[in-house]
Amino acid sequence: MESKSEEQLNAALNIMRRMPPSEIEYNLSGLINLVPELTDNLLQTIDQPLQQAKDSSTGRSYLLCDYNRDGDSFRSPWSNKYDPPIEDGFKPSSQLRKLEEKCNVVFDTYRELYYEGGISSVYLWDQEEEGSFAGCFLIKKEVKEPQRHVNNGSWDSIHIVEAIPKDSIVGASGKGEYSYRLTTTVMLAISTDKGNSGSVNLSGSLTRQAKERIFTVSSDSDHITQIGEMIEDMEVSLRGQLDSLYIQKTREIVNSIRKPIKSEDLPSQAFVADLTKAVKGMKTSA
Repeated sequence: MESKSEEQLNAALNIMRRMPPSEIEYNLSGLINLVPELTDNLLQTIDQPLQQAKDSSTGRSYLLCDYNRDGDSFRSPWSNKYDPPIEDGFKPSSQLRKLEEKCNVVFDTYRELYYEGGISSVYLWDQEEEGSFAGCFLIKKEVKEPQRHVNNGSWDSIHIVEAIPKDSIVGASGKGEYSYRLTTTVMLAISTDKGNSGSVNLSGSLTRQAKERIFTVSSDSDHITQIGEMIEDMEVSLRGQLDSLYIQKTREIVNSIRKPIKSEDLPSQAFVADLTKAVKGMKTSA
């Protein structure tokens, strides 16, 4: 039998599933005010649009999420420092921190090549099992294109990866077979305004889990390669699903409501004239 807190959490999640995706932050804030004792559970369970901050020591921007938060402070992946500064903030081990730095450099290049802008951040943390770790790979891209009537557009990718050694010997050495698991959430929001056509606000999100993959690892570079391939495949798949589920489906619904008439489908002037003449002739004979 569920406890009261579990019932409240399930009820809160059911409410959020029925709320507009474009108002996630507003509705989540309302739930936290209503049941403050569920704050940590709600923040860990409900994905929301990513926010950004700037690392004062490096001048580089980074993304904020629950995986680099400790209290009210957030850790920068570039300097490994918390802002506002705190003592004994959660940080990855020295070995994992080296891998985190490499991942941020590679993922930043991936973001630039695929998205031509935006911000990316990678955060890694140690798991209980020796040699295992998990990571959060984030990308945010915002667009404003008045010439295409796009007032606001945003894309948020949240990839959660787990890397688990297949046996204890692998975990101790860091080499051998690893099992990789990936869960991805993508949030898309578009707001357009085109004169007589009116305004459109389209938003939605998808969460998918990739099939578990097993790879042989001999260095940190192998981890980056395998995780990168999984993320790339997942993003390609989700782009297609978002297009078919939201863009194409919306177009199909709109077209079924108001089907435009093509000029070639209209009756010709000659046909209209003959029809008018025939009607007049029927009236005269009557």
